[in-house]
Amino acid sequence: MNTPSTALTPTTGTAACSWSASTCTTRRPAVASTCPALGAGNNWARGHYTEGTGLMESVMDVARKEAESCDCLQGFQLTHSLGGGTGSGMGTLLLSKIREYPDRIINTFSILPSPRVSATVVEPYNATLSVHQLIENADETFCIDNEALYHICSRTLKLPTPTCGDLNHLVSTTMSGVTMCLRFPGQLNADLRKLAVNMVPFPAGAASSTGLRSRRLMGRMPMREVDEQMFNIQNKNSSYFADWLPHNVKTAVCDIPPRGLKMSATFIGNNTAIQELFKHVSEQFTAMFQPKAFLHWYTGEGMDDMGYTEAESNMNDLVSEYQQYQDATAEEEEFEECAEEEEA
Repeated sequence: MNTPSTALTPTTGTAACSWSASTCTTRRPAVASTCPALGAGNNWARGHYTEGTGLMESVMDVARKEAESCDCLQGFQLTHSLGGGTGSGMGTLLLSKIREYPDRIINTFSILPSPRVSATVVEPYNATLSVHQLIENADETFCIDNEALYHICSRTLKLPTPTCGDLNHLVSTTMSGVTMCLRFPGQLNADLRKLAVNMVPFPAGAASSTGLRSRRLMGRMPMREVDEQMFNIQNKNSSYFADWLPHNVKTAVCDIPPRGLKMSATFIGNNTAIQELFKHVSEQFTAMFQPKAFLHWYTGEGMDDMGYTEAESNMNDLVSEYQQYQDATAEEEEFEECAEEEEA
């Protein structure tokens, strides 16, 4: 059975105190924390180059201690937001340092900012600079759209004013579903490496989206029926799947449901729709970078223009990577339609 260990690294005393005062009643795993007094000020460069660098040795000491206490270390999971300075700047710096464990899997649960739901004007800078680092250092990234979290809370759950606690509850529920088969015994168990092998067809395509919705389930089903249903869906929608990935649907079943639920289902998809999320961030980045808006905040922390240009290029390459497969699918559909018309 998998036993998680956790290291918490807030860069402000307020964040540390809010976690310590949490009324969460669930059993927490082994937790180590580092609590410096200064923050990154919503500045990626400050979290990555100045404040983060000064804290990284103590953070890595905690990570090494937790890793050494494991009998068989599977890998590392980083939970962070890409909109602020700590999660984006220091979080991606931590990823590069964790690469001292080259044969361990690194995956991240990354909250991407939304232009419609924004806490600070420089979020597109922070997110784009972070995605550049995630492509280089993460084996798999589960992308969570901040705007989608707000929509679920307001439209589905009918919450008039969603709080950070409400949003975090959705994130934690999704994380629980994704990692369920890592933590408990069940049929078709998966581990971090198997998850990455099944979800990442090429290195640049390591970004997956997650889905969790309130739906009525028919009850427990034999594994044979689950496989049949997934096979039927795959055949019915075969034109939407890449033909060079013949076995592109996997199912993992765990016999232990999440707390408070009798049954749940979590969807993880690596598909071309994820590019829309990156496009929104990229457009906001370009709109700010062209007039050099707010660049002095970052250059003052040790960045140069080349870092921005390289990050923007990597983001555009990532979007193009997904777009080419979407275009290929559309061309195949047009070819099939023309062939059917000729036969008729």
